[in-house]
Amino acid sequence: MWWFQQGLCFLPAALVVWTAASFVFAYITAVVLRHVDPLVPYISDTGTMAPERCVFGIMLDVSAFLGMATVYVRYKQVEALTGEGELKLNRQNRFGLLLGLISSFGMAVVANFQKTTLFSMHLVGAVLTFGVGALYILVQTVLSLHMQPHIHSRTIYLLRLGIGLWTLGSSISMFVSSVIMYTSLPGVDVPQKLHWTPGETGYTAHIISTVSEWSLAFSFISFFLTYIRDFQKITLRAEAHLQSSHLYDAWSNGGAAARHLKHDASESSPLLAGGT
Repeated sequence: MWWFQQGLCFLPAALVVWTAASFVFAYITAVVLRHVDPLVPYISDTGTMAPERCVFGIMLDVSAFLGMATVYVRYKQVEALTGEGELKLNRQNRFGLLLGLISSFGMAVVANFQKTTLFSMHLVGAVLTFGVGALYILVQTVLSLHMQPHIHSRTIYLLRLGIGLWTLGSSISMFVSSVIMYTSLPGVDVPQKLHWTPGETGYTAHIISTVSEWSLAFSFISFFLTYIRDFQKITLRAEAHLQSSHLYDAWSNGGAAARHLKHDASESSPLLAGGT
């Protein structure tokens, strides 16, 4: 059995690979078509113009779905490991699930509202993705602190703590440099500016901001890499519980379904019996 066939580790692995591919593919396409400068553009700038924005949107929507699935499986795993008696951990776990779902939804917003089209919604999506996502990393790091060493090793906790500090540093750097860049360019429509010339006003702050954004994005990707070994030890399955042996509404069909049910009461349903 290959490593990615063990448990559900294919979920975080697919999330990491697919999201990284989304960034790289959009970057290469935008640079080749001269829609952005080769030297570290904003990630959003690489998905602003057609045709790359079309594929970028689709790929990030898939990433958003994989993200939601991953944070849900993580929630179920921690829930099973901590038990019902750990009220504090269970509350933190539920809070982490909420943050993870919101952050994943924010990724879909970023993908479908380009900064040059509707900047306000794009900014909301970025805050949800990176801001709420950073809080998700914080909550999961705290959970890892309480779960070591009896559930997982201290190494995993330290690794997630290091990535969390990486995320925090990148967030602060991007915020400060972005504020400096916007304040140094009064009257300039910065969201519409896709090309920068070295030496122009705000260029240095722009480069620091874009490098920080890429660093922040890859800190998120690195965090989900730490889930791969954990997810090798969990599987989920769905069970179907039928409430009736038919799909009719007895009241709206004049009792016909009820008479049918009474007539076949002694018969067993293949679905209920587990048949196919």
